[in-house]
Amino acid sequence: MTPAALAALHAAAFTTSRPWSAAEFATLLDSPGILLVGDAQGIALGRVTLDEAELLTIAVPPSLRRAGRGRAVLAAFETAVAARGATRLFLEVADDNAAARALYAGAGYEESGRRPGYYTAPDKRRSDALVLTKSLSGD
Repeated sequence: MTPAALAALHAAAFTTSRPWSAAEFATLLDSPGILLVGDAQGIALGRVTLDEAELLTIAVPPSLRRAGRGRAVLAAFETAVAARGATRLFLEVADDNAAARALYAGAGYEESGRRPGYYTAPDKRRSDALVLTKSLSGD
């Protein structure tokens, strides 16, 4: 997918926080260790450094939510980063994002930290980021 297509998908998926621009996606895609999985029906973007991976964003169009697409994209991302040598995957999610938290909990992620006031909504309301972790090595 092009940076413009990624930005359009991200804008459709993220209505309560600032979506990423095409320029931001272009910069990320040119960065070392970046991995993108998915298509116009959902993407996961992250990076692998040595044996650790970080999920930077996952986006599914609103019309396709609650149909298993998020689970499928997340599972494909986990498989892809494990193939690159990652044994542990980290991500951050807003503590008030119940749908995303349910997705991650269902996939076996556990809270390993909290960043108070990390996210700012358009109305300037702040929420904590939960740092979630999952072992990809079966331990």
